[in-house]
Amino acid sequence: MTTNIDFTALAERYIATWNEADPAARRKLVEAVYTADAVYVDPLVVAEGHDAIDATLGAVQGQFAGLVFTLGGPVDGHHDLARFTWNLGPAGEEAIVVGFDVIQIAEDGRIARVSGFLDKVPAGL
Repeated sequence: MTTNIDFTALAERYIATWNEADPAARRKLVEAVYTADAVYVDPLVVAEGHDAIDATLGAVQGQFAGLVFTLGGPVDGHHDLARFTWNLGPAGEEAIVVGFDVIQIAEDGRIARVSGFLDKVPAGL
């Protein structure tokens, strides 16, 4: 069982992977934050492993260029699980997209699985 986890710090690092626009820097973050066999799942995509997760992040950045991901409130965690709300929108303005993620944390403190939910989505997405 994973112990001594700073759930908020891990969620912030996770959010940073979504905001990092430089492909080389983003890849380094992905490798630091996710296990090699990590799985990301939400209603729109399933991404398994660093390559697929990195490609998903890049695609989302392309689709929502200029928008910023932020934590939507406190991070709640216990054992090897954490949950939190996130926002996506123009910096300092109302979120266009709002989601809720649950992350499972591996023994080494990296993310092994993300189960994402979309609570607010623009029409046509």
